[in-house]
Amino acid sequence: MPDWLLYTGSRRTHDGIDRLPPPPPWRAFDGEPVLRSPSGGSGSEHHATTYRPSDDAVQQVNAALYLRRPLLVTGPPGTGKSTLAYAVAHELGLGPVLHWPITSRTTLRDGLYQYDPLTRLYAAGRDDAPRDEDIGRYIRLGPLGTALLPYGRPRVLLVDEIDKSDIDLPNDLLTIFEKGEYELPELTRRADPSAEVMTADGPGARVTVTAGTVRCNAFPLVVMTSNGEREFPPAFLRRCVTVELRQPAGEAELSAIVREHLGPLADQSDDLVRRFFERSTSGTLATDQLLNAVYLCRHADTEDRRALADRIMPYLTGPVDDD
Repeated sequence: MPDWLLYTGSRRTHDGIDRLPPPPPWRAFDGEPVLRSPSGGSGSEHHATTYRPSDDAVQQVNAALYLRRPLLVTGPPGTGKSTLAYAVAHELGLGPVLHWPITSRTTLRDGLYQYDPLTRLYAAGRDDAPRDEDIGRYIRLGPLGTALLPYGRPRVLLVDEIDKSDIDLPNDLLTIFEKGEYELPELTRRADPSAEVMTADGPGARVTVTAGTVRCNAFPLVVMTSNGEREFPPAFLRRCVTVELRQPAGEAELSAIVREHLGPLADQSDDLVRRFFERSTSGTLATDQLLNAVYLCRHADTEDRRALADRIMPYLTGPVDDD
């Protein structure tokens, strides 16, 4: 294993992130005060400890870490695009993954923070309302906004299915990724633009924002996944490190994945693995469909394992006609 690799795909937690060198001068950020990252696991330990990354994925994750650039992960469903983020967070001990699922209605503001003016207005109208209210009670940082807090170690942010976003979101993200900071106008308008706000790390998690601005210190590892449903502008792509994940290349590789997930339950599953590969030549299938089929066939009282497996493994895009 090359010595320069921080993330190795070993699935064992270690302190390799401490060897991360200073960023390139054009990617250096100086947000203060420096915060400690939350402790705890990645948030999906089973997937993180059973994931088997390709050599290409390992190399590109490390490139993103060194260059402080977002990682754009493409590939068909079921290839482990989202799981890669949890695997990196687990191995490098970077704490819980911040998950930002994307839809066609998602805006940049959704990822940065939410402000609840109606609840604040209601609270201000009560007879017992304090004169100097705590505005931070009505501001919650989103996954992106939390990832950009001035942590001393990079947080892992999973931007899931960015290809489903509105056409403007990738370009909107460019500015945030380049500047490494954002402003909260609700704070900057106040005489005292500082407040203790809530974060995306769960109930009770709060942090002080000063001068109405959040600026990162260690740029987060941003893992953006895409199923390839759209093309991205060149300006966006050139600022990303990219990697394409593929389906397992052979039965031996797929059998190893099944054993990692199911242990002894994977015994005598060779016929189902073979059937998966037979069907995958005619349409799109995902690896987790095979895992479901193997698990169910080990517990179901049926003589026709093949028929049951076929029902659990329907084509995701429909069978392809053979001309």
